[in-house]
Order: sequence, then structure tokens, then C-alpha cells
Amino acid sequence: QVQLVESGGGLVQPGGSLRLSCAASGNIFSINAMGWYRQAPGKQRELVAAITSGGSTNYADSVKGRFTISRDNAKNIVYLQMNSLKPEDTAVYYCNADAYSHYWHDYWGQGTQVTVSS
Repeated sequence: QVQLVESGGGLVQPGGSLRLSCAASGNIFSINAMGWYRQAPGKQRELVAAITSGGSTNYADSVKGRFTISRDNAKNIVYLQMNSLKPEDTAVYYCNADAYSHYWHDYWGQGTQVTVSS
């Protein structure tokens, strides 16, 4: 099994920054893509950013130029640097990893709350 643990969420004022981290642990043989999703109240979960093991990235249009995803393959950690935060970024942010333990599977973290408010 693979466990994903997020950290770094919290309350921030508009225009502020936060850095989310997600550490993968357990019986991991390989991790392909890792990513961040978010879900606001009353809305569907949406992709925020994703990164492959080779470093290729993909961003939602709404966060391009403000958020940066990165990862440390040696430590199985993925980061999301969020700058110029807006109230509409408020959501629960979930870490996701396409990982091979005994088979390939999509794993999810428990989520971390990000609230952007003055």
C-alpha cells in the first residue's frame, strides 16, 4: 500500500502565498505522475497541476503563472507553490499519485484546506 500525507494548508490573505507538500510512503516500487487536485464546496474536484517522473508539467488555466508544481523523486515528495492567491482558490487540496505497489493504482491523500480570505 501507498500513503500520501499532505501538509502546508491554512488561511492566507488575498495576494499571499502558501506551499503545499505531499509525501508518499509505504511499499512503493515506482511513481509515475503526481498531482494536486482541489474541490471547493458545491463543486467537482478539478485538476490543479500535475508532474510526471520526468518533470513534465500541466496546469489548469486558472492557476498558470501563479502556481508551480515540483517534485523530489528521491524522497517521493511533490510540492505546490501557490503565489498571488485569490479567494476563488479556496478549496480542499488533494494530492494524487499514480504509483506501483503490488500493481499500478491511483492513490489520494486526505486533503488539506486552503482558505484565501481577508
